[in-house]
Parts: sequence; structure tokens; C-alpha cells
Amino acid sequence: MPPAPLSRTVRAAAAALLLGATTGCSLLAAPNAEPPGTPAPVSPRQVVLTAAQTLDDSGGARIAVLQEGPAGRRTAGGTLTWGARDEGALTVTDELGTGRLTVRDGVLDLAYQGGAVKHGDRAAAESLDPATAAGAAPAPWAGGWMTALVTNPGSRAYAVGQTAKLSSLGGEDLGGTTVAHYRGTVEVAELFGADGELSPQQLAATVGWYQGRGVATLGYDLWVGPGDRLLRMRETATGAAGTTVTTTDVGPAEESADPAPEATG
Repeated sequence: MPPAPLSRTVRAAAAALLLGATTGCSLLAAPNAEPPGTPAPVSPRQVVLTAAQTLDDSGGARIAVLQEGPAGRRTAGGTLTWGARDEGALTVTDELGTGRLTVRDGVLDLAYQGGAVKHGDRAAAESLDPATAAGAAPAPWAGGWMTALVTNPGSRAYAVGQTAKLSSLGGEDLGGTTVAHYRGTVEVAELFGADGELSPQQLAATVGWYQGRGVATLGYDLWVGPGDRLLRMRETATGAAGTTVTTTDVGPAEESADPAPEATG
């Protein structure tokens, strides 16, 4: 999915949904066990949608991504900018070594350790993935590692909030801050068809990419901190080859470090 701002329709839906939320409510969504007259806690869906919208409105973020699965371990870290500007600068480490991935106006360039630059675009981002079979032309908008790296995480989190059956796991400590942890699952077709921005052909290609790997549903964990900040999102995909877990830590774009997410937690 392209890292574009949320559509006008989506923004309107978010505004309508959040009008019902009481600003004084706790961030931690939980069953309402308060005395009568006490404002109901904000639902997991409302919290995630608000955090996703807040991130989208920020226009950019520093991300640190860790992927672990049958194919091994990959990491990436750097900055993404979306909205009026479409840019990215990420350091990627995978089975080919350490490389530099840059994005500018939908054009992707990837070079490993001073080697030749590989070129691509958003519609075929997976062509830059080392795991792509030689000579195989990936379908437009296919999901995967490279697509995840150049996609606005707020856009994906919003789709998760719209479609997944989310529940609250309560409060947790994340980097010294108490945050709310939510978890849910969603069918691949429902997730990617949520915003209606993909054409039928694009949606079929994306769903087909996952189905070809035996993945019918995706699991998501999301951690939201004070100020409606999405701090971490974790996708779990179980398919024919096993389970692949992709964790994305999100921070302000001005932060200078690229900390790798923890493998568990």
C-alpha cells in the first residue's frame, strides 16, 4: 500500500468515531467495571485509530524494523516522510549484507556496501528483495519486506484498527514508559481492502502474494503510549514455510538513533 495520507473518507470516519470518546478516559481500554455514571473506557479500536491518525498527521517518523522467521533475521532503520513529501533513507541488513535504501517520489534505490545501485518503485518494491526469485517479476502492490519498509506505518495501523478484532492486554512497560498493548487478527483480503484505495487488480495481486505463501490471516500487536503515540507494531504471518514476525518501532523523525526492536516482548 502506498504511504499516502489517509483518504478524506477515512478521516471523516475517524472524526465521527472519535466524537463519542470522552477525552478524560484512560488510554487503557478494558471492560467497563466502573460505577454508574463513570465515563466508559475508550475501546481498543478507538485508541488504535486515534494513534494511527496522529502518526499519519505527523508527516514522518524514524523507524526501526526487525523481521525474524524461517528465512533468518533482517533489520532496517532510518526515516520516512509522507504526505507533501515522499522520501525515505534506511539502512538495511539482510542476507546480502548491509545496504542503503532511499526513497524519493516513489522511486527506490538500494545499494549494498558500495555495489551497483538497484532501482525500483513502489508498485514493484519486492523486486529489490534478495529473496525474490531471479527473473520473477513481482505483482504490483505485492506485500512483503520491502513494501513494509517504505509504507507509512500509520496507514497500516489504521487499516488494522478498522478491520481487526482487537482486545486489550493492559498496560506494559516499554522503554521506561507505561503503554497500552492491543492484539488482534484479520483476514488478509479484509485488511488490504479496508480503505478502498487499491483497484480490484491491485487487491487481487496483494492477496495472491500472501495466499501463495499459505497466509490467510495476519496477527497484529500494537503498543500505544501517552499522547496517542503509536510506539510499536508487530505483524505475525504464519504460512506454509512457518511463522514470520515483523516488528516496527516508531519514533519522532528528529531522533538520531536507529535502535533495533527487541525480538520478544
